Amino acid sequence: MAAAAEQEQQQFYLLLGNLLSPDNAVRKQAEETYENIPGQSKITFLLQAIRNTAAAEEARQMAAVLLRRLLSSAFEEVYPALPPDVQIAIKSELLLIIQMETQSGMRKKICDIVAELARNLIDEDGNNQWPEGLKFLFDSVKCGMQPVMQLDKWLLTLHLASKRNFMKRQVIAALLQTMEDQGNQRVQAHAAAALINFTEDCPKSLLIPYLDNLVKHLHSTMVIKLQELIQKGTKLVLEQVVTSIASVADTAEEKFVPYYDLFMPSLKHIVENAVQKELRLLRGKTIECISLIGLAVGKEKFMQDASDVMQLLLKTQTDFSDLEDDDPQISYMISAWARMCKILGKEFQQYLPVVMGPLMKTASIKPEVALLDTQDMENMSDDDGWEFVNLGDQQSFGIKTAGLEEKATACQMLVCYAKELKEGFVEYTEQVVKLMVPLLKFYFHDDILSMNLNIVRGPEYLTQMWHFMCDALIKAIGTEPDSDVLSEIMHSFAKCIEVMGDGCLNNEHFEELGGILKGKLEEHFKNQELRQVKRQDEDYDEQVEESLQDEDDSDVYILTKVSDILHSIFSSYREKVLPWFEQLLPLIVNLICPHRPWPDRQWGLCIFDDIVEHCSPSSFKYAEYFLRPMLQSVCDNSPEVRQAAAYGVGVMAQFGGDSYRPFCTEALPLLVRVIQSPDAKTKENVNATENCISAVGKIMKFKPDCVNVEEVLPHWLSWLPLHEDKEEAVHTFNYLCDLIESNNTVVLGPNNSNLPRIFGIIADGEIHEAIKHEDPCTKRLANVVRQVQTSGGLWTECISQLNADQQAAIQELLNSA
Repeated sequence: MAAAAEQEQQQFYLLLGNLLSPDNAVRKQAEETYENIPGQSKITFLLQAIRNTAAAEEARQMAAVLLRRLLSSAFEEVYPALPPDVQIAIKSELLLIIQMETQSGMRKKICDIVAELARNLIDEDGNNQWPEGLKFLFDSVKCGMQPVMQLDKWLLTLHLASKRNFMKRQVIAALLQTMEDQGNQRVQAHAAAALINFTEDCPKSLLIPYLDNLVKHLHSTMVIKLQELIQKGTKLVLEQVVTSIASVADTAEEKFVPYYDLFMPSLKHIVENAVQKELRLLRGKTIECISLIGLAVGKEKFMQDASDVMQLLLKTQTDFSDLEDDDPQISYMISAWARMCKILGKEFQQYLPVVMGPLMKTASIKPEVALLDTQDMENMSDDDGWEFVNLGDQQSFGIKTAGLEEKATACQMLVCYAKELKEGFVEYTEQVVKLMVPLLKFYFHDDILSMNLNIVRGPEYLTQMWHFMCDALIKAIGTEPDSDVLSEIMHSFAKCIEVMGDGCLNNEHFEELGGILKGKLEEHFKNQELRQVKRQDEDYDEQVEESLQDEDDSDVYILTKVSDILHSIFSSYREKVLPWFEQLLPLIVNLICPHRPWPDRQWGLCIFDDIVEHCSPSSFKYAEYFLRPMLQSVCDNSPEVRQAAAYGVGVMAQFGGDSYRPFCTEALPLLVRVIQSPDAKTKENVNATENCISAVGKIMKFKPDCVNVEEVLPHWLSWLPLHEDKEEAVHTFNYLCDLIESNNTVVLGPNNSNLPRIFGIIADGEIHEAIKHEDPCTKRLANVVRQVQTSGGLWTECISQLNADQQAAIQELLNSA
């Protein structure tokens, strides 16, 4: 019997080897064999392989991955069916293997299995069905057992999966107790690290009930560790505690205000006095902590210390020339300055001359690059901080990534300053743009590119600066391989065109851009076809579908950016650009065909909406391509498509000219059908419905002879107010003001009997912040209210029919306008 079991286990090792085979046929056969093994046997074989330290490392790691996947995807089918004694044995075995495992990579994978099992063993009421697991975790933390670092993740899983407060309380209590264990510095540091992970991922609402207890423990630990630093020079735990405080403040935000005075004096003391070289990391983390607390509690509370903190930062900054290039304080300082900028706003401008030098120096870091053959590449380990891209012909391009994180951070800070200070940043614009534009060709750290493109968005740029950027942006749109970065470049390019306006692109730009956008659209259709082919493949399964969905989402996102660019061009150039657009017309028409997926139809319609809005009356020459699909899409199953179509009808009425009149008449009953459907106001439908209501208003306002306004108005009034789509809400409120100011009897009713209802509409709009107070429409609405206020009886009647919230909203409106 034992011999047979041993033979089966050996065959399973062969199977694991075949699952890793580079030969497709071998691997496929192995996958089929593996799938046919019963669940319980799989668990037995996988556990045995994980336990067997004599087995090949790759086979053990593969077994660990497979066991985690099994527990993740098929827990309900496999685990509950096991006899109770087998379940107990599996749990004990896993905890034993963690303690015995010597390879850190393997131990991490086993901890992942344990975390997955623990997650599944918490029931819907939050009851933990594996108390021994939780006890093991806390005992591990307390006794400083090596796997504690990997167990942070398990602890987090237990915390996030739990719905019961007692378990969160247990987790926090165990960590705090361990942090206060003065006998073991390393264990204290691990417990603090686990607490950092815990609070970073913990939603604010879940953290608040434990905040008081948490803060008191952190404070008492900080005081003890500060004394230890002064007396013995030990700093490891204090570094982690300072980061824990920062993490708690970052999550708690304004709820941290009562504890501010408890921590700030000690933190300032550390920054002032921790000047020795060995305390650089502690000082950097403390600077980070102070700035995060400042951001959490807000300007009003922080201002009492802002001046002191700025002086401390300035002193460090002026000593920057003495800091070594790898000084950990530099990156903490750069981030802290940006947070201080967010806290102080315009008052930060005076400090720019001090902070910009080191920031530009870090943002200008040039990475080491090398062209290597395969042999040389293998001799350079990953630990040297190199990354490689295979160029074929046994050659690889390598880049040393050390310093790139700092470069990315510095670039993010430049973005922050430009956004926060706006015109206050203008004198640095030219040098920043000249630094950024070459980075459009920089592939190796996406954030460097993505974040810095935001710089290009300011309104203060001279034409020559735009010419310097424009060619590089267009080329980058054509060549950037990463879709996340590409979407950032396209978004920035669209914003630039909106800022620069008519005349910012020359014929060469248009020619190059036309070819690129045509290529993007053709690629979009081709990728969709390829995905359909993959869905017919015999390897197709849920995992493949998930990956295809991700690809599709990414493709659609690029399509939205094509739409953004066209929007900015149409709004800047208007009908002059239509001859150039015609090369793209067949592709856009293809997007709105009925058989295409809804995102294609949505964005195709959005592009035609822009043509109607910005290029009318010339837009009508394309009516044969888009009018019929647009009207049919008003009642589409997809709310996104309905919204795009309804918006199109609205701009037809507003901007389209006489040729569109009959189509406005035809659209009205379709719009009404959508508005009156039973689920019109559900969360997923409300935006489409509000666009329909707005479109009806625009037809009545701009094409009144196309419909019976007197008949439609009472219905339209009953659909108000809009509050989800703020842009359309302004249109409807402005039209409502037009009607009231012209004493429209249908709207006001006999003897102004509709005014209480109108007050209700205005109050609800104010409650939902449908219109910003600075919008001129707010003043018009307030004037309507004031006019009624002068006629005593009518005012009392209107106000008496409002609830308390509505009455308060009317008062707020009068105060603001």
